Amino acid sequence: MSRKASSWDKLFVAHPRTLGMSWAGHGAGAVAIGCRMIGAGAACLVHAVVPGWFTETAGRTVMSLHRHMTQRRAGASDPQAWPEYEI
Repeated sequence: MSRKASSWDKLFVAHPRTLGMSWAGHGAGAVAIGCRMIGAGAACLVHAVVPGWFTETAGRTVMSLHRHMTQRRAGASDPQAWPEYEI
């Protein structure tokens, strides 16, 4: 394998492959989770200014994402390949 192909593999497909996912499937999941995190972060910023708004939004989002990631890991073909935590 050429150096260029090796770099391409490492950057784009090695990680999704270890999780049993395609590049597109991994990307779609990451975008969905990232958007939820951005939404929760925005709610936190608003909550900092107006404490009566979004009092539980960030906490519920974090718990929901944790549950989603834990269930996804448990259902994987090789759960040991998945990290103990995800970002």
